[in-house]
Amino acid sequence: MRKIDLHIHSEFSSDGELAIKDILDLSKKTNMEVIAITDHNSVKGVQKAIEYGKMIGLQVISGIEMDCTYKDINLHVLGYFIDPSRKEYEELENDIFQQEVKAAVEKINRLTQATDVIVNADEIFTQAEGKIVTGEMIAENILHNRNNLDKKIVRPYLPGGEKSDMPYVHFYWDFFSQGKAAYVPIHYVSFREAVSLIKSSGGVPVIAHPGNNLREKLEILDELIQEGLEGIEVFSTYHSIEQTRYFFEKAVQEDLLITCGSDFHGKNKPNIQIGSYTKIEQDVDVLRGLQKYL
Repeated sequence: MRKIDLHIHSEFSSDGELAIKDILDLSKKTNMEVIAITDHNSVKGVQKAIEYGKMIGLQVISGIEMDCTYKDINLHVLGYFIDPSRKEYEELENDIFQQEVKAAVEKINRLTQATDVIVNADEIFTQAEGKIVTGEMIAENILHNRNNLDKKIVRPYLPGGEKSDMPYVHFYWDFFSQGKAAYVPIHYVSFREAVSLIKSSGGVPVIAHPGNNLREKLEILDELIQEGLEGIEVFSTYHSIEQTRYFFEKAVQEDLLITCGSDFHGKNKPNIQIGSYTKIEQDVDVLRGLQKYL
């Protein structure tokens, strides 16, 4: 496969780490041909990435990863080739930011009520420096507090533990994700609204890592296609080889855009590198599918 990564998060994501320039320099160093910055509900870094990409000879596609809901399931929809100047994207980011600010304290309260971990909330908010306080930030605070190290609940996330490969993210999934003890619901746009915004701004809506979000509810994928979905992130860090084959065959069958993405974040997902994702035996030319949009 060509060296392409269409799912990368920068410091403009609530849980991202690296600056746009650092991401593009790293991508260039690893011989990437095409990348997309797809920050959570934000397009703040898109134009800068495109402009710097031109300077260093790296093609950058405009993008975003939108949180949305369908039948009470939280989904992530990638929008490619969007017009980032549309004011609706700024309004979306501001709305979610305000909700997340209010939810942060409640997340900590629910976690401490459900477990015996010690959380230094003041320290977390100081380190956030005005950004959204994420579950990963809370996890980092807990796992670096020596008063928590002897607690049974944190052992799987410490070095040598079964979830130590990505401790902050695993902690988030186990305690802050939908249906878990410290989950605080955020009102996201509907899947239909997300698709509508992406398409109206010239973009292509693609479902991100469906094997991770849909899990055993894969029949919903057919409904999403009927609702306007135009692509599948077939090649993902989160997909097994079997899942990758399934989504590849589904995309071919439905004539959908096939994309690939690592979901690179930096320190929050340390074992995910730019350009890394599960591959299959077929030599799929993702770039060819993108050509009609470029």
